[in-house]
Amino acid sequence: MANPLLKGFWKLMIPIPGPLWESRVAAARKEIRSSLGFMSDDHHAVRNLVVRDLPSHGKPIPPDLIAQKLDLPLDRVQSILDDLEQHMTFLFRNDAGHVAWAYPVTVDETPHRITFSSGETLYAA
Repeated sequence: MANPLLKGFWKLMIPIPGPLWESRVAAARKEIRSSLGFMSDDHHAVRNLVVRDLPSHGKPIPPDLIAQKLDLPLDRVQSILDDLEQHMTFLFRNDAGHVAWAYPVTVDETPHRITFSSGETLYAA
């Protein structure tokens, strides 16, 4: 069997038949696509920006900065942040409404400190 999937059980490694795990992967792919169906190109742009910029910014990112960097109206950015937060998918805002957490990174202290190849340090969400 080429590239078998192995499942650990106690001291044993049990091979899982390809058709079984391949069907589960296909089902998961459909679930993920449907759960992300609400996202527009602007949603992706906002999410990508905050994930990319949190490490260098080093503190929560305010919506007006996101709007400025993406050349989007502030009310559109606020609406997108609401959507992303309500779907509990990608981000969390602090009490001031600034993005403090964008999976997989956060500026809030967690037990999981990470250092990027650029030297920037942050916490893993």
